[in-house]
Amino acid sequence: MEVQVPGKEVRLSHCGEVVATHEGVAPGQAAICDDHYGGPRRAPRRAPRPRTAAEKAICGLGEAGEAFIKAAAAAGVTKLGSELEELAAMEAIYGREPLMAAMARAREFSRFRAADVRSVLAAGKGAPRHAEPGEALVVDLPKVPTRPLVAYAADEGKVS
Repeated sequence: MEVQVPGKEVRLSHCGEVVATHEGVAPGQAAICDDHYGGPRRAPRRAPRPRTAAEKAICGLGEAGEAFIKAAAAAGVTKLGSELEELAAMEAIYGREPLMAAMARAREFSRFRAADVRSVLAAGKGAPRHAEPGEALVVDLPKVPTRPLVAYAADEGKVS
């Protein structure tokens, strides 16, 4: 095995044939090419381990509840226990589907307090959804009574 360092790259050759080429890195760093190992490693997946009744109730909501807890933990929310108790109680008030949708929306904006989820529930469908640049922003506007244009015409004899 022969190692050559021409310029900023490192070449490994065996019997005169180049086996691998890597970009040079600073001392103490490692250059790992995922192609040498059959592709990149999978990211570790760790499921939440609910301990309290509130944690179990939120995880019982399925993927939305688990994602909410994991995102809150990743954001460093320290007082999640009391917030989860309030969130679990909201299921009886608002229903399962609206609560899951509100938790997903709150998670989208990194809002993990029960008051934030309650605000999303109170706004209902009136809150606009997040749209990526270039994507159409669709908002359902309320129905209002309309009048014909002649209703706005000025009457000849009246001065306003």
